[in-house]
Amino acid sequence: MLTLDKIYHAAFVLKDVARKTDLIEAPKLSKDCQLYLKTENLQATGSFKVRGAYYKISQLSPEESAKGVIACSAGNHAQGVALAATRRGIKSIVCMPDGAPIMKVENTKNLGAEVCLVPGTYDDAHDKAVELQEETGMTFIHPYDDELVIAGQGTIGLEILDQLPDLDAVIVPVGGGGLISGVAFAIKSLRPEVKVYGVQAEGAPSMYRSLHEHKYQTLKAASTFADGIQVKTPGELTYQICEQYVDDIVTVTEDETAAAILSLMENQKLVAEGAGAVPVAAALFHKLPIEGKKVVCVVSGGNIDVNILNRVITRGLVMSGRKANMTIALEDKPGQLKKVAEIVSRCGSNVVSVQHDGSDPNMPISSCFLKLTLETRDAAQIEQIRTELTKEGFQLVSERV
Repeated sequence: MLTLDKIYHAAFVLKDVARKTDLIEAPKLSKDCQLYLKTENLQATGSFKVRGAYYKISQLSPEESAKGVIACSAGNHAQGVALAATRRGIKSIVCMPDGAPIMKVENTKNLGAEVCLVPGTYDDAHDKAVELQEETGMTFIHPYDDELVIAGQGTIGLEILDQLPDLDAVIVPVGGGGLISGVAFAIKSLRPEVKVYGVQAEGAPSMYRSLHEHKYQTLKAASTFADGIQVKTPGELTYQICEQYVDDIVTVTEDETAAAILSLMENQKLVAEGAGAVPVAAALFHKLPIEGKKVVCVVSGGNIDVNILNRVITRGLVMSGRKANMTIALEDKPGQLKKVAEIVSRCGSNVVSVQHDGSDPNMPISSCFLKLTLETRDAAQIEQIRTELTKEGFQLVSERV
């Protein structure tokens, strides 16, 4: 049974292992509330997961420790288990889907774990881990549905209350529910008036649906680039805790998450992975009633794959109105491009790419498409450019903001 005493005990055990991560004010991120960031992305393994993994492993009996531990993970839990087991001199095996980010696979190996790559998804890795556990007798370290793991994550709640005693709300990312269960239990036990909100990716809303429909359920599929919360089935224990202690759960889109990652990089010089950025996305895009409140967003991790970071930044620029693509139909004659460039320049934008296409069979032979990629200030500037081009007689065929 999860108790506040267990969370305090976890804090004692973790004091020389997990960092007490900074709580920093982020005034540039929101004008509607007083926003703070709990920077778990700066944790020892780049994620909060080390807290729960270490506390669970620290409580194993000598006999269990001798047999070793096994886990399944897409990356962050893997690194937490590897670090915890190695620190305590325990053998660890981690089953990971073969599509897991290379960085997370290599970091897990470097932390001392034996990595077993499994073809398929997280669920296939889970099945393989269960199979190996039965064969070897090793202890399975669940990523979220375990009271000791939840207690370890709950230490974040204690730290937040210590760092900002008069907070009004905390926003937490949700995958299987281990993090929000621990944080909500700790905070609500000590300060029941504080609101605890969860955020899931729109393409993986397992806990969102379960809570809103008051029925524990499994999704047929889960799809999001925020791999840390790409979970089809929430924990049974975490579902029960969330039903009792969480005030609400909302979802955010992929574009909103990308915009949050970009905003964190630009304004706070912090790198967050998709899962770590969803609480900020919920605040930025007004998904929760937090106006005028003191609010903490838990940035749960920063282990984003650099191979997708460029795409995420591009999507974030588009979503925030910092980049726009425009296609203009115009007569293919001298001076047209100059006129368009003058309008764009007059509006204060910068052209970074130009493509002239006169091959479209649906266009008159004397016409062409001019495709522009622009660096812009915001959505208002994009609309200004569109209006000025239209006033000058140019026809906008398509525009993506």
